Amino acid sequence: MSVNFLSTRLLLITALALQPGWGLAQKAPAAARAAKPVLPEAIAKALSRAQVPTDAVTLLVVDATGNQPPRLAHRTTEAMNPASVMKLVTTYAALDLLGPDFTWKTRVLMDGSIADGVLTGNLIVRGGGDPKMVVERLQALLAQIQYSGVKVVRGDIVLDRSAFQPSAQDAAEFDGEPLRPYNASPDALLINFKSMVMRFTPDPQNNRALVAVEPPLAGIMIDDSVSLARAARCGDWRSELRASVDNPNRLQFTGSYSAACGERVWPSAYPDPQSFAARAIEGSWRAMGGLLTGTVRDATAPELALLRARGTLSGEKPPLRLDAPSLPLREIVRDVNKYSNNVMARHLFLTLSQRSPAGQLYQASPATGRAALIAWWKKSLPQQPAPVMDNGSGLSRIERVTAASLAAMLQHALQSRVAQDLLDSLPVAGMDATMRERAKTVAGQAFIKTGTLRDVTAVAGYANGVGGARYVVVGIVNHPNAVAARPALDALIQWAVQER
Repeated sequence: MSVNFLSTRLLLITALALQPGWGLAQKAPAAARAAKPVLPEAIAKALSRAQVPTDAVTLLVVDATGNQPPRLAHRTTEAMNPASVMKLVTTYAALDLLGPDFTWKTRVLMDGSIADGVLTGNLIVRGGGDPKMVVERLQALLAQIQYSGVKVVRGDIVLDRSAFQPSAQDAAEFDGEPLRPYNASPDALLINFKSMVMRFTPDPQNNRALVAVEPPLAGIMIDDSVSLARAARCGDWRSELRASVDNPNRLQFTGSYSAACGERVWPSAYPDPQSFAARAIEGSWRAMGGLLTGTVRDATAPELALLRARGTLSGEKPPLRLDAPSLPLREIVRDVNKYSNNVMARHLFLTLSQRSPAGQLYQASPATGRAALIAWWKKSLPQQPAPVMDNGSGLSRIERVTAASLAAMLQHALQSRVAQDLLDSLPVAGMDATMRERAKTVAGQAFIKTGTLRDVTAVAGYANGVGGARYVVVGIVNHPNAVAARPALDALIQWAVQER
């Protein structure tokens, strides 16, 4: 059975039924409670234990409907690095601008003629920026091509990735971990997050563990087994494999795999990400019985210009055209926020600028994404300073936002038509996704996006108070000991729920 490390998702339970929001710049009623001048004891103690000073922290708890002033406000106008909490800005902007039913389309076109199951010419696969074209969906698309009458391509399979500006990102640039799947860069034809998934299955009778890799990759030699060790326990099994995964043409295991580990999977980014789509498409096409006389390759700029001029890319002339829509945006947003998927967030960010009001498509780039998001912010929240955006995922040392601006945006979201879709995307405290093991004393009562980088930890979202009030909660720590300060942010969430 096909396995993909990101294709299985936990979906959210019912969320809050919230009232229209309140701008933080709005004057509060005179009878409202004043913001507390000192930090709650549990938060202060947790920061002290983490050796994080209060001037490295921003905290805000404010009524979600806007009928009360903040219960807690500490350094709320200081611009801070929010790590993956910045995904809240990107996902809300995408839901608001594109609509929760928006889909990306991968289009397959023929440039030639078909007879007796043979395409004489090229098959063109045009990427539209689908953020989640995982193995199963790629193979379903290829099966659809074969069912439509093309079993043999007497020519090339040509890939059009021009919807996004080519990325010059070095996968090792951010943290020196180029094979971590979270460092994958955007691609208009993103296949399986540019990652392969290795599956290891013990075969005790033959004293080996079987190795399977998905998706099938063309042009790479892969060891199909590794020696089986009879260890009493499963230890550091990845290290014990002594895997060579940095050669794009060879995947080798010179160590052993412990029988005590049972079946395990290991996702890894492919070491040559630029060639991954071609290898995955060719490997899958051939594994499914398709024949190809040529190669799978990227389209050249002159070739694309000619295809556009002939109307081929628009699907006006060819007898074969298949459109494979993505999952709807509301489902993509759940993956982005619940599991903090960086490359999917970056696809949303780029897509904001792809289409003009007249419907014309533009080549998306980080610069056009930033311009589109900031224009949306200034229109939606003109009284609040706009965030500093880089790539929209939070995997950045540049991005900044104030707690006041972020809270105002979360309040604004509750007035919008996409409020439920945003809420449904947030991890539930003590129950699922990145919040499964956090704030368990208030399980089910807070809906929180988390963020973590070196020197950064952050939370932001909504909390149900025990007295019936609902709150926006924001907490960000920028300090070398930030990770140690997570208990302080959990205490912030608990304090908001318990309304002390």
